[in-house]
Amino acid sequence: MKHYSLKQHFNNLHLELPFGKTGQQTSMKWRIFGYLLGFVLIMIVILWFFQIVYLDDFYKSIKTNQIEEAAQSIEDNIDNQDISMLINRIAQRYDSCVSVLNIDGQQLYSAHILGDCLIHNMSWADYSDFYAEAKKNGGNVVKIFSRSSFANDDYNPLGFLGHVPSKDKGLTESMVYASIIKNNDGDTLLVLLNSSISPVDATVATLRVQLIYITIIIVGIALLLSFLISRRLSQPISKINASAKELAAGNFDVTFKGNDYKEISELSDTLNYAARELSRTEKLQRELIANISHDLRTPLTMIGGYSEAMRDLPGEYNAENAQVIIDEVNRLAVLVNDMLNLSKLEAGVIELKRKCYNLTASIEELVETYTKLTEQQDFTITFSADQKVFVEADAIKISQVLANLLNNAINYSSDNKNIIVRQTVIDNCVRIEVIDQGEGIEADKLPNIWQRYYKVDKEHRRASIGSGIGLSIVKNILELHQATFGVESMVGQGSTFWFELPIIDPPQDG
Repeated sequence: MKHYSLKQHFNNLHLELPFGKTGQQTSMKWRIFGYLLGFVLIMIVILWFFQIVYLDDFYKSIKTNQIEEAAQSIEDNIDNQDISMLINRIAQRYDSCVSVLNIDGQQLYSAHILGDCLIHNMSWADYSDFYAEAKKNGGNVVKIFSRSSFANDDYNPLGFLGHVPSKDKGLTESMVYASIIKNNDGDTLLVLLNSSISPVDATVATLRVQLIYITIIIVGIALLLSFLISRRLSQPISKINASAKELAAGNFDVTFKGNDYKEISELSDTLNYAARELSRTEKLQRELIANISHDLRTPLTMIGGYSEAMRDLPGEYNAENAQVIIDEVNRLAVLVNDMLNLSKLEAGVIELKRKCYNLTASIEELVETYTKLTEQQDFTITFSADQKVFVEADAIKISQVLANLLNNAINYSSDNKNIIVRQTVIDNCVRIEVIDQGEGIEADKLPNIWQRYYKVDKEHRRASIGSGIGLSIVKNILELHQATFGVESMVGQGSTFWFELPIIDPPQDG
């Protein structure tokens, strides 16, 4: 019989896993390195845009907000008796010229601190133009004039009749803000503010040089940090990957270590658990194959021996020897069928054929059959029930459960061959118990007896009835029925296997 072990399975699986395909997929270390470096470069580009490309726009926006804030302060305090002093303070604070006029063009308040101020050199017509444009614009207007247009002393940017000075020719721009307000007396006033916009070319040039050095330093630091961080993060995963390759190669004693981070630590614990379970399963599978080989070899040997004796010895050609051969063939059939049934149950390909039937009558028939099968071995099987109960279940599968539990009780009954099958009704459930007076099972081994391949005693014994893997079949069938089940046992006092099913009302014709 070919022994196809888990190790061979993992060796085959190893050929399909993407271990070592670094040429097709990017390493995690370099991907993290790229992400971190890319983030730093994006931040540097954003810094360059804000500090160099959009610096002039931000500067003008800030100046506009400041001059609007100054105009709002004047409007809020226009009726203050100290308005002249307040206007002078505002002019000093915002480095602006201020002029407040009535609709007749009479200047009421003024603060003149700029040498090349526009608003103090306007004519009445210029004031009227600003007033009209502010009124059209909803009460205020802001305009920026290039100082390069003031190179000619005779040039008037708005058709000014007055003279416009030409200081700092071509170097600065001038911002004029006009706002229409009213005082408490209801008089309409025109507030004009003028502020120079200094050129930022020199500032931009300075920032550009600084940013070049800053970029070089930051990129260098980013390269180093990205490499160290990516290496730090990927190192435990690389170790786990190396251990996983050993596990795939069949080394179940491998240990996964990864205590650096919570997620990696949890992954290591899971893989360590998987390795232990695989090692245990491999060991149990080897034991199962050895046991099955023994169970197959014994009947085959007996069949071969009795057949040869019947062929070679005329006196051995009798019904008794033929019956031995038939019994061993039947034993082989039971073993093979149980193995196939267990595989189907675990694969989930078996569907239950539920129906309402008399569980009590079914148990009575099965006990009677087993009594006849074991009477020559001095077994006593008794069944006790307080009433007849009906259940909705797969009758054949439940009978298989009971048969396997009886087989198990017979095989482990030791010298006391009294077996009790007991039916009791608890609330709306029926409880079936199969009780033997045999060897019993140690408490620490009870959770494992339902597992496939598991056997309590390390020395394999040939089952006198059944295949020896019945408890795994019992577990799977009862789980399909969503039934509760369990075992109670004490060493030297026997075992009680039980399961419970819901009771239903009997059919009308029952």
